[in-house]
Amino acid sequence: MINKRILISSGFVLFVFAVFIFYTRFYNNPAKDTINNSSNLNTEEEKGGPKDELHPLSIEYMRKGEYPGSDIAIEQTLLPAPNYDRYIASYKSEGLKIYALLTIPNSDPPKKGWPVIIFNHGYIAPAEYRTTERYVEYTGAFSKNGYILFKPDYRGHGNSEGNPEGAYYSPAYTIDVLNAVSSIKKYKDANPDKVGMWGHSMGGSITLRSMVVTKNIKAGVIWAGVVASYEDMAKNWRRGRPWVPSQREQATRRPGRQSLIEKYGDFDKNPDFWKSISPISYVKDISGPVQIHHGTEDKEVPILFSQRLDEALKNAGKNVEFYTYTGDDHNLSNNLNTALQRSVDFFDKHLK
Repeated sequence: MINKRILISSGFVLFVFAVFIFYTRFYNNPAKDTINNSSNLNTEEEKGGPKDELHPLSIEYMRKGEYPGSDIAIEQTLLPAPNYDRYIASYKSEGLKIYALLTIPNSDPPKKGWPVIIFNHGYIAPAEYRTTERYVEYTGAFSKNGYILFKPDYRGHGNSEGNPEGAYYSPAYTIDVLNAVSSIKKYKDANPDKVGMWGHSMGGSITLRSMVVTKNIKAGVIWAGVVASYEDMAKNWRRGRPWVPSQREQATRRPGRQSLIEKYGDFDKNPDFWKSISPISYVKDISGPVQIHHGTEDKEVPILFSQRLDEALKNAGKNVEFYTYTGDDHNLSNNLNTALQRSVDFFDKHLK
């Protein structure tokens, strides 16, 4: 009888204890506030996304990414130049097979390997792009002066897999370039500690973004680059002004800009967002010295963009050289040899 009473009493105590635990866990718990906060986040998402959500194009988001690249595969051997060999090569970027022009000096490499230049080409309609066409004089200037040169085709260009997405409102091309950096650093005759980057026009934008995302690029040269803020791109690069972007560049840019404005607000309503995706806002973290070139009669990209970058780098106390070419165009056609020699000398100074 005593044992039965003890059992009943014990059971009652256990029941009361269980009720107490249930109440404190589900009715008097800070987790309840978390659930409410989740509801608030959902409301914020409906209004355009939570404030702490990083956009894939933002510099902070891209810094968190991984860009492992791959081993480089030789796809085709091209006719050699007098003092360097030429190949069409490939590597991997986000699972895509990306093609590239690869040139290698045909003499014995230095003890630690050849310095490298990643060459980022400007806008060419993806369907018209060919690995070995255009920029021949430009690439040759570096290749014949003791550099491995690696010119990625970007996804959707030529034979590269994937869809072309543009460089200004998608991180895709920069991701391809960052994977190119990792790939060439693995190449047996390359010096992984001596990687520079050259970019023209759209390729200048990719160069600047790459140099504030990673520390692997030791020096950069930018010709007529789209390197200003997104607000400058919107307000100072449009039809009706002396600097008129091509219809092809307009087509790659406008839909992306409008979709971001609809989601995050315009430059006046949400300046912090636009700064978060703009490389010029992060030049205090740039990975190395920069040389800038721009023609005063450039009808494709306003010289104002290069002036803005030069000013931002100087204000950040960075090593920058800025050359302007009076009366010259987007490709520096009238001063090509001078601009190329200055670029080679700059890389010689910082990579050799």
